[in-house]
Amino acid sequence: MAKTKVIVIGANHAGTAAINTLTSSYPDCEVTVYDRNNNISFLGCGMALWIGGQISRGDGLFYNSPEKMTANGAKVYMEAEVLHVDPKAKTVKVRLKGGKEIVDSYDKLILATGSLPIDPPGIEGLDLENVQHVKIYQDAKLAIDTLATKKIETVAVVGAGYVGVELAEAFRRHGKKVKLIDMADRSLSTYYDRPFTDLMDKNLEEHGIELCFNEKIVKFAGENGILTKVVTDKAEHACDMAVLAIGFKPNTVLMRDQLETFRNGAYIVDRHQQTSDKDIYAVGDCATIYDNAQEAWTYIALATNAVRSGLVAAHNVGGTKIESIGVQGSNGINIYDLKMVSTGLTAERAEKLGIEALYTDFEDLQRPEFMEVENQKVKIRIVYRKDNRQVIGCQMASKYDMSMGIHLFSLAIQEKITIDRLALTDIFFLPHFNKPYNYITMAAYTAK
Repeated sequence: MAKTKVIVIGANHAGTAAINTLTSSYPDCEVTVYDRNNNISFLGCGMALWIGGQISRGDGLFYNSPEKMTANGAKVYMEAEVLHVDPKAKTVKVRLKGGKEIVDSYDKLILATGSLPIDPPGIEGLDLENVQHVKIYQDAKLAIDTLATKKIETVAVVGAGYVGVELAEAFRRHGKKVKLIDMADRSLSTYYDRPFTDLMDKNLEEHGIELCFNEKIVKFAGENGILTKVVTDKAEHACDMAVLAIGFKPNTVLMRDQLETFRNGAYIVDRHQQTSDKDIYAVGDCATIYDNAQEAWTYIALATNAVRSGLVAAHNVGGTKIESIGVQGSNGINIYDLKMVSTGLTAERAEKLGIEALYTDFEDLQRPEFMEVENQKVKIRIVYRKDNRQVIGCQMASKYDMSMGIHLFSLAIQEKITIDRLALTDIFFLPHFNKPYNYITMAAYTAK
């Protein structure tokens, strides 16, 4: 019996998950991988730690390699650019490293082309020296080399989402003057309501980071091709280095004219990760995903989502029919020991989506008052629908690592648990860990 020829374009998190699943579980699949980079599986979430010197080396941020994939049975071509896909002929045209062009055929195709950094539209000066993005290994290495080899005193970070805030901390740890610029009026506004973003903004300012909010980038200006300032609609910010962290968009240029796409250009997929062509699957940041909190298909670029989508696609390609169960967009951040986690929708986001929602807030010590050492306050907000009282979001903040608690709320959203059932959840008590009726159950119990 002939093997099923599977081509995977892209060996990022989603692609790697798909490749490893196919080679380990489906020996009847012949897997060929094309990736345009010279490395794979870089954990971008650790970039700020590396740039900030909290970890000494970047090689630990890789969890797989072309050599490992090859040893497991895949044919791997690095620095290979896929030029064209012909869905009718079921072929791909590829320019290999060295310039040779080939045509390869497939039975099933998995698109794992990831995402690209967003640039401000129509902005001058993006090509100036010392203006850069930070997404892949080479970007992080460039930032580290720039800090080490050039006289950099002031760094402007454009974008106050997760990446921007983490980078602001990283550059500040080098003793640099840091300006955090964003069009929004606060940091992390996509992920948290104001009581939580206020905590983060205060935290950033207390550590010497200048917040330049409600400012729109006009241009990057320089002299002799080298950056000297960032110009916004409110001010001119002198700086020696600028890093763009505005966000990411799906990298779908390869087949956006051949497959159905979402409003932002992502490939539209079903719960099997199939696109509008039944023999083509899309995974990770280039594809849509089902949001259980919204009860709608949307776009959420997260590595955890990417890995799960890669697993789902691989099993379906291999012949095991499984479906994605959707996601909640769970996430977290730790800046100067302020830990914040969230899942689902914020109250503000729910309102923008037209969802009538309520929320309950609670703040308490993590452990009983008699536990006098390392006993931190925890702040929590649970968001729930007004009509059926189903939980649709949660946010928590503390100096204490309460991050694992967010998984309870992620599952609650997925399983459509009501705020009232959550109030009576069986949670153990031991003074070393928590209170007999802790912040999770108390927040639910005091809900309107």
